[in-house]
Amino acid sequence: MASEATHKFIVVEGPIGVGKTSLARRLCASLAAQGVFEQAAQNPFLERFYKNPRAGALPTQLYFLLQRAQQLAALKQADLFAPVRVADYLLEKDRLFARVTLDDAEYALYEQLYAKLDIQAPKADLVVYLQAPVDVLVERIAKRGANYEQHIDRQYLERLNEAYARLFHEFEAAPLLIVNAASIDPIANQRDYDELLAAIKRMSRGRLYYNPLRSRAI
Repeated sequence: MASEATHKFIVVEGPIGVGKTSLARRLCASLAAQGVFEQAAQNPFLERFYKNPRAGALPTQLYFLLQRAQQLAALKQADLFAPVRVADYLLEKDRLFARVTLDDAEYALYEQLYAKLDIQAPKADLVVYLQAPVDVLVERIAKRGANYEQHIDRQYLERLNEAYARLFHEFEAAPLLIVNAASIDPIANQRDYDELLAAIKRMSRGRLYYNPLRSRAI
């Protein structure tokens, strides 16, 4: 039986609607971990952005950048003996969204602010990347029924999915567990969750494409 790795900071990432926050919350409960969650609903510009991306992109992105910088700085300064933490975002995702949503002049302004903030984010020792096709994302976004998300454009989701694929194709900053979130339901299905949790506990280095359906067929 494979031994369990010791994780102090686990990050769950993936595009809008893939289920990262729900999974992160379950992991917090299982691992007695402190949660580090995005506060998207607090962003006063987000609904404006989804209704009119060109008008709302810059204030939306700058609000998120400042919010994340403040949250991650607080973590960095926390006690060295802090508990296990599980987050539902990587700082790298901020630049990912900025590049997708901002024009060149806006992105240059964003980069100036990003550099001045000099954010020292804590290093993850495991990243769980949830993948799903756009049809699945659209279905899940509609199902969870957040009012501000109902204006999300399908082409925007397609661009985000492609940007996430590029980010994690080259990602080497931490061990990476890549999960096909369309093939499992770790929130509603206990067996799916238990098997994924076991894979997370075993993961210690490199990258792994998690395929529970293949392992069940053996």
